Amino acid sequence: MSSDLMIRLATRGDLPGLHPVIERAYRGDSAREGWTHEADLLEDPRTSLDVLEGIIASPEQRLLVAERGDGTLLGCVSVTGLGGGLAYLGQLCVEPRLQAGGIGKLLLTAAEDCARSEFGADRIEMTVIDTRAELIAYYERRGYALTGERRDFPIPLDPPMFMVVLEKPLA
Repeated sequence: MSSDLMIRLATRGDLPGLHPVIERAYRGDSAREGWTHEADLLEDPRTSLDVLEGIIASPEQRLLVAERGDGTLLGCVSVTGLGGGLAYLGQLCVEPRLQAGGIGKLLLTAAEDCARSEFGADRIEMTVIDTRAELIAYYERRGYALTGERRDFPIPLDPPMFMVVLEKPLA
């Protein structure tokens, strides 16, 4: 990982370059270069420019990007303030060929800091597809714990998929 990496709030100008990074990280053959993909489970696009623009425009959400000194976007994470001291972490992704290099950990830490400072959160939750044992274990190693709650996957599928909820206290 380069020492000139910075984590910052995304801007509208970032979105045309960021959207392909997200798609490469989650879908298609390029996603298989990393280990956090959903390419074997889902084929539809992961997100859209409209959805990303909505995150940036929302006062209850923040989109953070990891950027190399030369301006190359390497990944992102979103944080949503849910109220009552709770924030939601989503869309954590890193360019597939750079996964397992520490960028995801930096984004995760930045998201937790953002949840505390921007939304006054004292805990943060996320959802992970229930069959993704290695990804659940990754988050557990970082202090997240399964809550026992299971939610429907946001897109109806046949057969249906489910998400488990993990939560971490933010001290």
